[in-house]
Amino acid sequence: MANRIQRALLSVSNKTGIVELARSLHAMGVEILSTGGTQRALDESGIPVRSVSDYTGFPEMMDGRVKTLHPKIHAGLLALRDNLEHMREVDRHGIELIDMIVVNLYPFQETISKGNVSLEDAIEQIDIGGPTMLRAAAKNYKDVIVVVNPSRYPQIIEELKAGDGNISENLKFELACEVFEHTATYDRAIADYLVSVKEGSEGKYPKTLTLVFRKEADLRYGENPHQTAAFYIDPRAKEPSVSTATMLHGKAISYNNLLDLDSAMEIVKDFSQPGAVIIKHTNPCGAGIGEDITEAYSRALVGDPVSAFGSVVGANRRIDRKTAELMAQPNTFIEAVIAPSFDDDALELLVRSQWWGENLRVLAAGELGEPRDSYPNMRRVTGGLLLQDFDTATYDKSRFKVVTKREPTDKEMSDLLFAWIICKHVKSNAIVYAKDSTVLGVGAGQMSRVDSSMIAARKSDGRAEGGVLASDAFFPFRDGIDAAAQAGIRAAIQPGGSKKDDEVVAAADEHDMAMIFTGMRHFKH
Repeated sequence: MANRIQRALLSVSNKTGIVELARSLHAMGVEILSTGGTQRALDESGIPVRSVSDYTGFPEMMDGRVKTLHPKIHAGLLALRDNLEHMREVDRHGIELIDMIVVNLYPFQETISKGNVSLEDAIEQIDIGGPTMLRAAAKNYKDVIVVVNPSRYPQIIEELKAGDGNISENLKFELACEVFEHTATYDRAIADYLVSVKEGSEGKYPKTLTLVFRKEADLRYGENPHQTAAFYIDPRAKEPSVSTATMLHGKAISYNNLLDLDSAMEIVKDFSQPGAVIIKHTNPCGAGIGEDITEAYSRALVGDPVSAFGSVVGANRRIDRKTAELMAQPNTFIEAVIAPSFDDDALELLVRSQWWGENLRVLAAGELGEPRDSYPNMRRVTGGLLLQDFDTATYDKSRFKVVTKREPTDKEMSDLLFAWIICKHVKSNAIVYAKDSTVLGVGAGQMSRVDSSMIAARKSDGRAEGGVLASDAFFPFRDGIDAAAQAGIRAAIQPGGSKKDDEVVAAADEHDMAMIFTGMRHFKH
């Protein structure tokens, strides 16, 4: 163990816990250096503190832009204690060693997230001295304790007391790693912001992309047991989602669970009415909307009860006991459920289910309706990365065009809009059969659209009479419409744009089917 610390520099933007930390350091006989607002907070709390200006012999300048950028600060941090030449230089220049720094940075990210912030105001929140001190101390972590995270303060005090005024080298190294992760994230936020406001820039797609994600958990395995996996979270994420949700109950979430939970949450976000969805392999096998969440889930369940076994469930309303009773009925097996929140008695019923309660993962995402995150959607390919906007659009009614002789009835239009939203979330080629705000059949991920149509028809099991069809892209031939007509479909919604549109529309007219072109495609690969 190295010698006990004698001098600490505290300069923080986030004052959480700093007074308590300083009081503990003072009680251990540590001299405290500080600046600006931190120094005032410690003075007001009666904690002896020496200003950095007194330490350096040089005043703060330029509205505080220059205060810690001084050789005495950085020599006091960077000097190697076991290097005789370094120690001679320390003595020669009257440098007092700094054994610990506690620094967090100007709130740049918080400032730019407020909106309508000027470039000048944003630039003033770019910290210079803080990152410089942090990097210097982290480089010399064996001799200097460097703390950037306020949540670490209690641990640091405990270890200092147990270690006779110092901490282990392992913890010092861990703290140094946190520093470089923190400054990298900070610099990336600045670069992203400046690129976004630069005249003639590439906007949200910068020339160089640096990603910063925080590891949330190591997973048991990936899609298959022979694959390793981990779950990382974007620290900027605020939108209610699987990444920001709180796990209320259940065993560890798997890689596949996370993919399915994400699909479930993103589907129900697209509905303003109470909505529920049942997911298998990221595709909805059942979905419904209703007057309340119980009715919505009941409709989702009847869509494909067989496929619903071993599923993931998503809802956009608080789960009450009545809905939980439906979920926990015999011979139903649910892997995980995500919703904004759960009534206490509903949660208790779910987790005590004799079928799967012990293993059921229950996640509360928080109330929906917050603005959606604007960060691009990312997808890895070998040797590269694809970025695009998230497909948050559903439809634009101003672009709708009835192309058949018969217009859809009001009821058919309601079901068409419902089916169209669900279809957006189904893997291409995607066909959805629906009726009475209930998904009756889904054809997903097929190599031909007619195969998807036939699968959706088979899944509907004769229940599609009078129902509607949604297709994520145009019909290249009339065969998909013919298959739908045989299943009893009375109205269809699709983007249009095929060279064979005339033949497809003629087929719909032959079957007295109403058809709408949306002018919007929803491929999901």
